[in-house]
Amino acid sequence: MTVQDNGPDPNAFHIEKATRENDTYRTVAWTGKYLQVTLMSIPVGESIGLEAHPDTDQFLRLDAGSGRCVMGAAEDELTFEQEVSDGWSIQVPAGTWHDVINTGDEPLRLYAIYAPVHHAPGLVQQTDEDAERDEELGVDEPPAWTVQPEESQPDQHAG
Repeated sequence: MTVQDNGPDPNAFHIEKATRENDTYRTVAWTGKYLQVTLMSIPVGESIGLEAHPDTDQFLRLDAGSGRCVMGAAEDELTFEQEVSDGWSIQVPAGTWHDVINTGDEPLRLYAIYAPVHHAPGLVQQTDEDAERDEELGVDEPPAWTVQPEESQPDQHAG
């Protein structure tokens, strides 16, 4: 199934089918003025990557695979831990350190909703290395027509 970001125009697609068929680390599926939908696939033994989005709330829903979600106030203070699998949702408040680790034997397939918009519209990143590179190069930025916090802070990454 091919999903094309036509935001901020109206859109509808079978999100579970698109999520289960997605084999990229991240594909931006739709970009609105206030929120964004991305599809993700995390290989066995890998993770989203421990990070915090200071100004962005995030909702994640798993549609295939199993893993472990960790969250907390600091990268070395991950006090929340939950085993997750198909059908589970994860709510990440802005500023919370979080990671989702694939502990299963198949790719972990999920979608994420960001509010406000967090990525460049229509961006496809095959791997997490591509995502890191795009962020460093400034390629992965929300479009000017989205509503962003007045004083935005950069994402934080562990390490």
